[in-house]
Amino acid sequence: MSLIGTGLVASGIARSQPLAAPGFAIGSGTTGGVYFPLGRTIAGLLNQAQPDLNAVVVATQGSIENIDALGAGKFDLVFTQVDTAVNAVDGEDHYDRKPLKIRALANLYSGRMQVVTTAKAGIRRMADLKGKRVSTGTPGSGNENMAFRLLKVAAVDRTSDFGKHEFLTPEEGTKRILSGELDAYFFNSGIPTATIVGLGNAPGVELRLVDHAELTEGIVARYGRVYFPEIIPAGTYPRQKADNKQVSVGNILAVSEGMPAALVTQ
Repeated sequence: MSLIGTGLVASGIARSQPLAAPGFAIGSGTTGGVYFPLGRTIAGLLNQAQPDLNAVVVATQGSIENIDALGAGKFDLVFTQVDTAVNAVDGEDHYDRKPLKIRALANLYSGRMQVVTTAKAGIRRMADLKGKRVSTGTPGSGNENMAFRLLKVAAVDRTSDFGKHEFLTPEEGTKRILSGELDAYFFNSGIPTATIVGLGNAPGVELRLVDHAELTEGIVARYGRVYFPEIIPAGTYPRQKADNKQVSVGNILAVSEGMPAALVTQ
């Protein structure tokens, strides 16, 4: 991480577009995910190396909001899922016929799609989401986009099959599960992540993560080879008794194409 910070400063990085507010703005994610603390660390490293840069991390809903703001010149550096970045460059999906000129600065980690629930909800496979109260993430987020794609491949209709369809942050999802108002939520993040740890530590809760790696071939066939299967080992989270076989997507740091940024090495 220190090499990312020093690499950015050593490049003589400067904003290629004006910001809505002064400073070097880093678009991250929700405070309960991985993007936000990583962004805070990078901002600290940048400010330590170049105090007059005034790097700040901004909490957002995630990938799509970040890429939109990057394209509009409101952010200088953003975290994003690879699928969202590819859509932006190709002018597809959310960016239909409006491609953005962005570049990847660094590959970071696998974003694990976690379908979070508890033993009490009785959800063991994706088909069991039918009739349940489910959150797919905040509207317009990369998390929501990937959740929708997985549901389509799983033949679960989000508009008619759910007992109730919610659009919550992961933090709100955990609170709703604990209050008995929600059965499951989708959360793409690095592991472990604080909000799921909190759910697993709650008294009387047996955490479950729903397997869906069997959907990999289908989602790749529809949307490209940006997705791949991985395993979240049992015990990664409190009271997680079984390995979770899930689908992942890469996470990167991205900048506008015109920004002079040094390549990050080993």
